Amino acid sequence: MRKLFFFVFMMLMVLTSCSEYQKLLKSNDYDLKYQKAMEYYEKGDNMRASTLFGELIGIYRGTERSETAHFIYAQCLYNMRDYLMADHYFRMFVQNYPTSERAEDAQFMAAYCNYKMSPNPRLDQTYTYNALDGFQLFINLYPNSERASEATVLMDELRNKLVFKAYLNAKLYYHLGTYMGNNYQSAVIAARNTLDEFPDTKYREELSFLILDAKFIQAVNSIEERMEERLRDTIDEYYSFVNEFPQSQYLRRANRIFEETNAMLR
Repeated sequence: MRKLFFFVFMMLMVLTSCSEYQKLLKSNDYDLKYQKAMEYYEKGDNMRASTLFGELIGIYRGTERSETAHFIYAQCLYNMRDYLMADHYFRMFVQNYPTSERAEDAQFMAAYCNYKMSPNPRLDQTYTYNALDGFQLFINLYPNSERASEATVLMDELRNKLVFKAYLNAKLYYHLGTYMGNNYQSAVIAARNTLDEFPDTKYREELSFLILDAKFIQAVNSIEERMEERLRDTIDEYYSFVNEFPQSQYLRRANRIFEETNAMLR
C-alpha cells in the first residue's frame, strides 16, 4: 500500500508539474519565464530550461538578460549532448557579445563541442580539424587563460588521432601492394607527409618503419633498371631508422631487411 501511495503521489506531482509548465509556455509573463528557466537550469532540467531560454533570447534582445539566456541556452544544449547546435550558439554568443566576461568560456566551449563530436580515426575528421582550429583560436585570443593548457592537451590528443588515421591510410596502401598500381610508393608518400606535418607524433616509430619496409618491398619488386637504385635507397632508409630508433621494437625486422638488401646488392 505504501508503494502504491508513493507511486500515485509521484504521478500526481509529475502531472501537476507538467500542467504548470504547459501554462508557463503559453504565458506572456516573460519575467516569470526567465525566473523559472533559471530554476529549471539550476535543478538540471536542461530540456525545459532550454525551451524557455530559446524563446527569451529574442524577447530580451539587447539586454543583459538576453546575454545570460543565450549563454545558458548554449550550455543546456551541450548538457543534452546536442553538440552541433551547442557549437553554433556558443560561436554566435562570441559574435554577439565579444566583450562579455562569458566570451572566453563560450570560445572554449565552441571548440570543445567539436572535440566531443570528433569521431573514430577511421571516419571523416572534419570535426577534429574544426576543434583544432577552435582551440588554436582560443589560445591565440586568451594565451593567459587558465584553460589554455587544457586546450593544448586536447589539441595533442586530436593531432594524434589525425596521425593515427594517416597511419591507417598508409598501412592500407601498404597492404594493397601492387594492386592496380604501385601502392608501396603511395604508402611511403602518405607516411612521409604525416611525419613532415606531425614530427613529434607518438606514431613516429611505426610510420618510420613502414617507410623502410615499403621501400624494401618496392625495391624487391622493381624492374631491373630501377632495382639497384631502390635497394640503395632502402639501405639509406635503414641507417636513418636505426640511428633514430636504436632500441626499436622493429629492430630485428629492420636488420633482416638490411641483410637481405645487402645480399641482393652483391
